[in-house]
Amino acid sequence: MQFYFSRFEEADRQFRLASGLSETLVGARRVRHVRYHEELRTGDLITVHSCVAFDGPHMLTVVHELRNAGTGTLAATALDGYEPSANSAKTLRQRFKDFQCAMLAEAAPRGIQTGPSGLRATLAGLESKGAEICYRGTVLPRDIGIDGKADDRFALSCCTDGVAHVWQRTPMNQAYLNENGFGRVAVEMKLSWVTPLKTGDTVVVTTGFTGVSAKMFTMRHHLFESRTGRLAATLDVVALTMDLKTRTAVDLPVEAHQSISKMLID
Repeated sequence: MQFYFSRFEEADRQFRLASGLSETLVGARRVRHVRYHEELRTGDLITVHSCVAFDGPHMLTVVHELRNAGTGTLAATALDGYEPSANSAKTLRQRFKDFQCAMLAEAAPRGIQTGPSGLRATLAGLESKGAEICYRGTVLPRDIGIDGKADDRFALSCCTDGVAHVWQRTPMNQAYLNENGFGRVAVEMKLSWVTPLKTGDTVVVTTGFTGVSAKMFTMRHHLFESRTGRLAATLDVVALTMDLKTRTAVDLPVEAHQSISKMLID
């Protein structure tokens, strides 16, 4: 997952350079909504195409399409959501006319709502609802982007490093997965930054379940600066269990559905 986010991050930098898109024009990015469509393997050649879709789910939506260059298969998509002032829409359409495209249907949010989520959460409030800490760490110099802030890949790494502990809270623990030849898979993610992190900040991730269906369940990771309890970011995830031989999703066991339903924080 970190690989995909790093590719989208670089595509975003290159697109900003080519198009002139900046926070001065459109404000800060509110969300990056990623969907995973097809697996990539070591050695696959990739391309990323980026454009502005004014018919997307946000007032201004930048769409990134990551494809297998050898087959043309769509491997992953990312939607970057911005909310510039409503009276600037006409001006922005004109400014980015050479970089416009129609919204890509495959990139549209499916299992997670469009806008930022959980932005008012507190550590104490989450723990009172049953969320638990799954990761602690520190922002190191290698985690800082060119803007002097911790980048998307850092936030994602904190959450993905801790997610096995979240699954362990369900009947789909490591023993169950090993016994059945199953794996943990994320098919959709939405990252929302709230406040920046800098080198030396210590962080903690608190995670709770937000929904469950026949084959999928959702969780929300909350990344806090741990000294002050300041919320830095949230990461919503749609997860499923995959048969590692057939590479297909399998139904959640009944007991997992029941267990997760009792632990929802939303």
